[in-house]
Amino acid sequence: MRSLSIILISIITAFTGTKYLNPLNGTWVPVKQEINGTPLPESSFQKQSLVITDTSYIFTAESVDKGVAKFGDGKLDIYGKEGVNAGKHFTAIYKLENEMLSICYNLAGNGYPENFDTKGKQGLFLCVFKKDSPK
Repeated sequence: MRSLSIILISIITAFTGTKYLNPLNGTWVPVKQEINGTPLPESSFQKQSLVITDTSYIFTAESVDKGVAKFGDGKLDIYGKEGVNAGKHFTAIYKLENEMLSICYNLAGNGYPENFDTKGKQGLFLCVFKKDSPK
């Protein structure tokens, strides 16, 4: 029975590929940002992008930030490895709806936000992204 399980896993892997495909993979550009309920001007995030590849991310703004992101059940743990956030851990919640990715970050990293409302909530940062289409 055990060898049958191994054969089935091998067949499934051959047809589906060996790499896990994260539905969030791709390049994302911000369309809205707010912190503590205050919207940020579009000019402050026009040149930003987020690239997600399986469990790694690259966030480009005035500088580049790289790290690891662990996704699951609408929760996200972000571990900065290079750049301004190296050594930091952020917690967040996320949702993907209508081709828009919303991420609400707890910049203190001491718990997950309860929802996507940042008004009056110190240290919460909301970013709504759309997938960047190839040019």
